[in-house]
Order: sequence, then C-alpha cells, then structure tokens
Amino acid sequence: MLKLFRFIFYTELVLHLRRSQEWLYPLGFFVIMISLFPLALGPDEALLQKLIPGCIWIAALLASLLSIEHVFFTDLEDGNIEQLLLNPTPFSLILLGKLAAQWIVTELPLIALTPVLGGLFHLSASAIVALCFSLLVGTPILILIGSLGVALTLGLRQQGVLLGLLILPLVTPVLIFGVNIVQQSQAGFSIAGPLAFLAGLSVLAITLLPWAIAATLRVNLDD
Repeated sequence: MLKLFRFIFYTELVLHLRRSQEWLYPLGFFVIMISLFPLALGPDEALLQKLIPGCIWIAALLASLLSIEHVFFTDLEDGNIEQLLLNPTPFSLILLGKLAAQWIVTELPLIALTPVLGGLFHLSASAIVALCFSLLVGTPILILIGSLGVALTLGLRQQGVLLGLLILPLVTPVLIFGVNIVQQSQAGFSIAGPLAFLAGLSVLAITLLPWAIAATLRVNLDD
C-alpha cells in the first residue's frame, strides 16, 4: 500500500514538473497580484506593512484556485480515475498522494517566494517567519477544499464560476486565521494559539477530506 502511495506521489510529481504551465501560471499570477496591491494601496510604507500579509494570503488563495481547477481533468480524459478505482488500495490514499504532489509543485514555490516579497515590503523578520508558517500550515487546506469543489463540479459547464462560489466561503476561516497569525506577530504577541488552531484544521482536512473527495468522485463516475 505504501509502495503504491510512493509510486503515485513520485509519478504525479514528475508529471507536474514536466507540465511546467501547471505551476508556472499560478506562480506568475501570484507575483503579478502582489505587485498590483501597492499600486492600489499607495506608497505608504506603514500601511503596506500592515495590509500586505492579507494581500499575500488572498493572492495565494486565488492562485490555489487557479492551480486546482483542472486537477482531475487529465486523469478523467485518459480514463486513469476508473483504473484507480478498480485498484484494491483505498482510493482516498491514492488521492492523498496525488494532492500531496499537487501541493508541493504549486504551493511550495509560493511559500519559498514569500520571504522575498516580504522583504520588498519591509516586513520584519518575525512577521515573514509567521507568514511563511501560516502559509505552510494553511495551504494544504486550500488544496483539499479546492479538490473537493472540483470533484463536486466535475463535468459541469461553467465549472470555474461554480468552483469559486463553493470554495471561497469554505476557505474564509483559513484566510482569517492565516492573517491573524501575522498580525499577532506584528503586535508582539505569541502566535502559538492561532497557529495551533490552523494546524489542527489542516490535520483534520488531511484526515477527512480525501475520503470525501474519493466518495464524491465515485458518485460522479457512477452517474
């Protein structure tokens, strides 16, 4: 079972890296969005330091939505999902391997770029560390909730619009706690409480959502 998980994870990782548009487009979108916020907010350094963590989180959320929209499309077109459903290994474990590779390829570059962006906006070192930790803990939830939304809207017309309507209300608590962690750090308070809560949400999502996604895909493919 673990050998199959490693095989799925490695295969998906290689496929994502070869399809460079799947991780370059969200990364480029992320950078462009962050560069637009100073034009809208003005050159006030104190205001940017206060608001830019929330802007980075919003950009990461929208970039995740962009990257996750076609997560099952290629497998559905090739018939791979039907073959994986016939495998004796739990389908949820296979999906977890696929989504882990998706997170590494699409979200990890955003997190790696965050210290550079934080430095450009003169964020303190502690705020940058808090922001990176919040993204590291929170972005798996974005990927998993986004994948559940894709599974629910699979095969429907105007999937992108419905996907946004489904996902955005569900990820709002993640956005709130992610920004709150950085604000606590900037105010000089401990970030242990909100970070632990966000980590708990992430563990809960990793534990439960792959099963929900697998069940949703089974129902859609049976229809």
